[in-house]
Amino acid sequence: MKNHFHGIFPNDNYLDLRPYQYGWETCVPLHSFGPFIRNHYLFHYIISGRGTLYSHAANGEIHEYQLGANQGFLICPGQINLYTADAEQPWKYVWLEFDGMRVKEFLLKAGLTQDHPIYRTQTNEQGLQLQEHMLYFSANSAKSSLHLVGQLFLFLDELIEFSANHQELEETKEHDYYIHEAVIYIQQNYQRDLSVDEVANFCKLNRNYFSRRFKELIGSTPQEFLIQQRLTKAAELLKITNQPIKNIAIQCGYPNQLHFSQSFKKHYGLSPREWRKENS
Repeated sequence: MKNHFHGIFPNDNYLDLRPYQYGWETCVPLHSFGPFIRNHYLFHYIISGRGTLYSHAANGEIHEYQLGANQGFLICPGQINLYTADAEQPWKYVWLEFDGMRVKEFLLKAGLTQDHPIYRTQTNEQGLQLQEHMLYFSANSAKSSLHLVGQLFLFLDELIEFSANHQELEETKEHDYYIHEAVIYIQQNYQRDLSVDEVANFCKLNRNYFSRRFKELIGSTPQEFLIQQRLTKAAELLKITNQPIKNIAIQCGYPNQLHFSQSFKKHYGLSPREWRKENS
């Protein structure tokens, strides 16, 4: 009998919200994952059993949480984390990995941050509804990407509504619209020599303010986001084409192949040639 499911979302561009991976797992005793750092937000909801989360707060302190059924926990991008199943009552959980411009805002409304990663619903019935919504992704992985993005919006709406730590936030400021435009501008121009100054000027915002607000909303600096876009596209081309690596590097904004290879290996842990061999 299958004891886990792992689905991967297609590589489509959805700016406000995008799922990356989803699944569920029935863990064996003392099964652990980590220490590991995620590139995106990862939310687990515990269906049954128990386990322990070791979560690094923003100040570097490690907090230990003993968790059981009808509780959830959040892992943030760039955060070191480790979680392990109980020896006698190992947990079964469902999980979603996602990101986007609106994610931090939605999670704050649900009372979830790096320093406050534990989630509880107001009632057990709400918890059952939330886990069923998360399991929907695994049961309907063949649905269109637009359908799954819609389901992710509905899930986050429930996450906020059901939260025992629900918070009301101010409406999105006007300048946040310009950050949205900046993301589009980077995605349309990543293949050429593009600077943060140029993007800030395009948005008609002070560079320092622009960089700070971009990081607050997106979770990475404009330069980090630009590199991520370039390397994500490079990985896609390495996987689906037979183009020479030098040509792919140029198409993705790296006229120097050595610089490209160094950046790619730093991000993916493998050289472009090794990554292509493992993923083609």
